Amino acid sequence: MTDREPSEFRQRLLRGETLLGTMLTLPSPSAAELLSASGFDWLFIDGEHGPLGTGELLAILQAIAGRTAALVRVPTGDGRAIQRALDLGADGVIVPQVNTAAQAAAVVGQARYAPLGGRGVGLARAHGYGFDFQNYLSSANDRNTVVVQAEHIQAVENIEEIVRVPGVDAILLGPYDLSASLGRTGQLDDPVVVAAIERVIAVCQQARIPIGYFGVSAAAVQPFRQRGCTLLVAGVDTLLLGSAARRLLAELQ
Repeated sequence: MTDREPSEFRQRLLRGETLLGTMLTLPSPSAAELLSASGFDWLFIDGEHGPLGTGELLAILQAIAGRTAALVRVPTGDGRAIQRALDLGADGVIVPQVNTAAQAAAVVGQARYAPLGGRGVGLARAHGYGFDFQNYLSSANDRNTVVVQAEHIQAVENIEEIVRVPGVDAILLGPYDLSASLGRTGQLDDPVVVAAIERVIAVCQQARIPIGYFGVSAAAVQPFRQRGCTLLVAGVDTLLLGSAARRLLAELQ
């Protein structure tokens, strides 16, 4: 288990520390609990493609609580989805398909309380169901992490403006969707895809904003760690489980 408090995650990210995570897609609190005790700095909880309803997301966040940081990828940049994830107690949100500075600013506005944004105020799990209300309100803007994904050629074209939006804490590359938007689905070694990824990395590094990368394996992620990406996601719960089962069966046979 990590020896850092989940509440320190955003500060560690902004300091440029390398943060290692894996992706959770299964609607299983037990799987979340197992992964959160494995030593990762954070878990990427996929509410975009994973079959996670509000109740399942709540149970997962309760299982993870205090063990490691949990960032939820919301389905869209819709304010209700962002506020729901944060009210349930996520340590931050990851927002897909943020292609313009205006979209990035809208995301920040939904994730931050006034005066930095317009997040609605209510009583939920994040607020200790009301018993930690003032403390949460006073610390949430500093604690909660806002990550936007660059996963479309339009985001690449607008990346200089996106990284200048106040309150965007990091950019997370989505290589597969990005390759699809370039007409080269899954061809991550194609020169056009490589050039688009390199452009995002270069602009983020020049702006001194953390850059993240997802890969299905450690081998897929390591080259981007060497390129200076610090918010890293390797593997998916389903692939981890299935791969381990296949290896075990091969050994038995």
